[in-house]
Amino acid sequence: MSTKTKAPAGAVKPFGWGDKIGYALGDMGCGFTFQLIATYMQLYYVQYIGLDNAHYWWIIIVSKLFDAVNDIVIGNLVDTKRLSKKSKYMPWIIAGGLVMTVLTVAVFAPVKGFSDVGKIAWCLVSYCLWSIAYTMVNVPYGSLHSVITDRPNERQALSTFRSIGAALPAVIIMMILPDIVYTDKLDELGNTVIDASTGNPEQVLLGEKLLPVAIIFSIVAFFILFATTKLVKERVHRDESNNVMGAKAIFSSLKTFFTNRAMVGLTIATLACVALFNSTMSLNNLVFQYFFMDVSKVKLALVVSYAPMIIIMPLIGKLTAKFGKKKLLAFTMLVSSIGGVAGLILSFVLIPKGMLNMGLYIAILLALNVGNAVFQISVWALVADCIALSYQKTGKSEEGSLYAIYSFFRKFAQGIGQAVVSIGLMTIGFVEGENAVQPEGIGNGIVKLYILVLMIASVIAFLSMAFIYNIGKKEELEMAAAAASRANINAGSDD
Repeated sequence: MSTKTKAPAGAVKPFGWGDKIGYALGDMGCGFTFQLIATYMQLYYVQYIGLDNAHYWWIIIVSKLFDAVNDIVIGNLVDTKRLSKKSKYMPWIIAGGLVMTVLTVAVFAPVKGFSDVGKIAWCLVSYCLWSIAYTMVNVPYGSLHSVITDRPNERQALSTFRSIGAALPAVIIMMILPDIVYTDKLDELGNTVIDASTGNPEQVLLGEKLLPVAIIFSIVAFFILFATTKLVKERVHRDESNNVMGAKAIFSSLKTFFTNRAMVGLTIATLACVALFNSTMSLNNLVFQYFFMDVSKVKLALVVSYAPMIIIMPLIGKLTAKFGKKKLLAFTMLVSSIGGVAGLILSFVLIPKGMLNMGLYIAILLALNVGNAVFQISVWALVADCIALSYQKTGKSEEGSLYAIYSFFRKFAQGIGQAVVSIGLMTIGFVEGENAVQPEGIGNGIVKLYILVLMIASVIAFLSMAFIYNIGKKEELEMAAAAASRANINAGSDD
């Protein structure tokens, strides 16, 4: 009869599947609300509620400037104020998750009957409050990565599983919601409006459907986050005796962040990827709404966009071990940059001839998403490496604050992306409103705008990872050796 050896009382179980699955669930919980707002908030307020794009883009910029204070303050609180003796991060995730549930619903409240000032105020205030709640969840959740394990291969595994968790809500939102929140456009007599150039029905957004969707998604998100707190374990306990307390801690963290060259390089690449890849998915919806005249097919483009991630994910451990994350990311972003240039040229050549079909468009997206796929899979391991490098150099345990500053730039990038969409649409003549009549050829302009945006993102990310980010394979191995040495010293002192 075999027996299982039990861990000593008070011991933390070894890193394993519970950590990987639990960490994936954490980003899935955040993603159900984040992706819903990133994909549909602009469409909801501009196409359904009736805000002008000119108003919407500055609302987003103001809210992201508000986040500059919000993220840094909450990051400092997470580092310096424990809500529980048992865990530094889990109580923040639970408290923030409850508040985020309510405020996600508030963002999609039915305010269509409000005055223009009322609509602007509701959009700005509800989104700013949601941002506070999201930060209360996301900062401690993101900080967990660097304290679950200090082993590079396990950090890469967590980053990979987090990418899976982040992708699932995006896939659900992009594949299922279009069938729920879009319908055929009707004329004054109740007849379906048919686009003369394609023969397909024109489609409009059913904004009233987004409120019940927000209610369901936010409740599901909370219970998923709760599961994360039960599955993930904190194992790395860093010395906090050198930490700066009070208001000085904010300035200390800012100095640490901006004097870390790797963190600066990663942040620039993140601004490009989040602002111009992740935050412009609404443009892809508009491509299928106004160019292909078939929103139901947007799910096909989404599947193909994620194909590079699905293909690369099983290989990422071996690829990063062989080449290092820096070299791998720089190369794949260069591939995407070349693909973007080719795609933009093709769009100008083929659209006037009526030869840009859905298959060619999806092929262009496939090439553009190679570098972004590698970035999304590896980014959280890169963040953990940058935080570990800061601890190695300064001796300060500032995980929450450093992650919060990085998180601010991610969310600010989202705002930049939405502003780019609004300004870009105004530039090509897009008309706002639920039943707006668009100028001829608007679909052509949207296709070119989307490809141009993704191409620019790839070029910026390539330059940043190739020439600014400075944690190569050699530095990764040195950091791993230093972490192992500290772990052995700590184990010896415990004995």
